[in-house]
Amino acid sequence: MENNKKSKRPSIYRIISVIVIVILAVLFTFPLYWIITGSFKTNAAINSTTPIWWPDEWTLANYQKLFSRQNAPLFQFNIPFSSLFTGSRDLKLTLVGPSVPAAIRWMINTVFMAVMSMILTCITASMAGYALAKKRFVGGRLLFTLIVCAMALPKQVILIPLLREMSNLNLYNTIWAVIFPIVGWPFGVFLMKQFSEGIPTEMLEAARIDGAGEFYTFNKIVLPIMKPALAVQAIFSFVASWNNYFIPALVLDSADKKTLPILIAQLRSADFLKFDMGKVYMMVAIAILPVIIVYLLLSKFIVRGVALGGVKG
Repeated sequence: MENNKKSKRPSIYRIISVIVIVILAVLFTFPLYWIITGSFKTNAAINSTTPIWWPDEWTLANYQKLFSRQNAPLFQFNIPFSSLFTGSRDLKLTLVGPSVPAAIRWMINTVFMAVMSMILTCITASMAGYALAKKRFVGGRLLFTLIVCAMALPKQVILIPLLREMSNLNLYNTIWAVIFPIVGWPFGVFLMKQFSEGIPTEMLEAARIDGAGEFYTFNKIVLPIMKPALAVQAIFSFVASWNNYFIPALVLDSADKKTLPILIAQLRSADFLKFDMGKVYMMVAIAILPVIIVYLLLSKFIVRGVALGGVKG
């Protein structure tokens, strides 16, 4: 009886672990709380020398200022490779929508870029990872080695080649110039390859014996097994695309093609005595909301997907 009572008592290690976890949770969530509440504060409350932890006066002025400053088309993008059909490099087919507040257009640009990058990255990475793991072909090991090496390259290394490539493809100053470089994400291929190593080869051989083709085998057998890894891949690629500042700032010139990270950087880089901190808080609050939603929807797959996709021998 005494042993059972002792076993039910929380150990010192568990108590310390809970305290540390609570402290870390507070430290990680406090900036989010401060940004969200700051977006509803007045300029006087934001610039107060004494921290105001809870707004005395809630206001939507920061949101109203952003959504009323200028207008832009709801959507406007060039159809990829449309110059091949028009016969001129300078003549492109463009789809244009109705006029709306520019902030809505900027959010649509960011959502479209992040979602398309996520979908295309998951498709290409799953196919490439499965092929590298389960197909034996000449140069397969060398190709995987190059992919691993590419993970160590900083974005600045591909600066000039990326600009020339987008220019030659007539994609410069389009959202597609931001999407396509992200699709070939080396870490995504690495993650899916390591996960595919754990798929039983006997299962694939049995499907081939039963007459299943490669397309059917991949879609009906491999993809369902890959769901945890695909969820992790989707989260990583969406967050990386949503927070991407370097490539959009490099290949996008037009104001109507801006993304949220560019706008936040422009607001923050303004004159310190003139820039509106309330709008900065508001833009950051809007920018982090979709990331939180995607994470909450797919978070249950993260631990399982990363564990199953761990490095194997």
